[in-house]
Amino acid sequence: MIPNNTYPTIETEGLTRYFGPHVVVQDVSLKLHKGDILGFLGPNGAGKSTTMRMLTGNLAPDSGSVRICGSDLLDHPLEAKRHLGYLPEIPPLYKELTVDEYLCFAARLHGLAGASLQTALDRTKHQCELADVGKRLIGVLSKGYQQRVGIAQAIIHQPPLIILDEPTAGLDPNQIQKIRALIRELGKNHAIILSSHILPEVESVCNRVQIMHQGKLVLDDSMENLRQQNKHLEILFTRLTAGEIPVGEGM
Repeated sequence: MIPNNTYPTIETEGLTRYFGPHVVVQDVSLKLHKGDILGFLGPNGAGKSTTMRMLTGNLAPDSGSVRICGSDLLDHPLEAKRHLGYLPEIPPLYKELTVDEYLCFAARLHGLAGASLQTALDRTKHQCELADVGKRLIGVLSKGYQQRVGIAQAIIHQPPLIILDEPTAGLDPNQIQKIRALIRELGKNHAIILSSHILPEVESVCNRVQIMHQGKLVLDDSMENLRQQNKHLEILFTRLTAGEIPVGEGM
C-alpha cells in the first residue's frame, strides 16, 4: 500500500463530540507523518477513549474532521481505513484459531490474496517474532505472544497509520521491553499513535506527546523539546491534569 506522500499520514481538525448536553471532546487537532510516534495520554474520563474511537472511525464526531493519507474518514471511510491498522485495548483475537489461520483471515479482510497474502504473512510473522508459533492455537500462547498476534493483525496490510491502545497492559517486564522494541522498529516506516497510562513507556518510545484533560488538549509537544527544557513528563502530567497549570500554558 503506497499512499500519496503529499498528505500527512493523519490529520484531524477540531474534533468535538457531545454525549447529550455534555461535551466530552472539544476541538482536538493533530497531524502526524511517517516516523512520528505520538504518545496519547490522559487520566480516566479525560475524553481519550472517545477521541480514539473517532480516530478509528468507530464513532462519528459532532464536528471536525479526520483525514488519513488524504482520505476523509467520514466521507470515504473504506478508503481511509485501508491506510489504518488498529489494536484495541482488548485484542480482537479468535483464540480457537492458530496464529497462521487468524493472520490469514485478517489479511483477507484487507483484500490480500494468493502470493501477496503469503508474502504479507511471512513478513509480519518475522516482524512480530511469531515465525515459530504459526501452527499453535492462539488460546494456548502467553499474553505476550497474544499481544504480538494482536499487533500483527494491525500491520499485516502495511498500513501507513498504526493505532495502539495500551499495547503493553498486563505484560511482564521482559514482554514489555520486546513490545516497546517492536513499536520503535515499526515507527521507522509508519506513523503510530500509542495510547498508554505508562508514562516511562511514552518517554522511551515516542517522539511526540499529547495530554488530554476534561476533553481538551492541554499539552502538545515533542519529547525532544520537553527534554531541552528539562520538563519531566510525569510532573507535567500530574500538574496539568490536577489543574495546577492553566489550560494552554503547557501547549
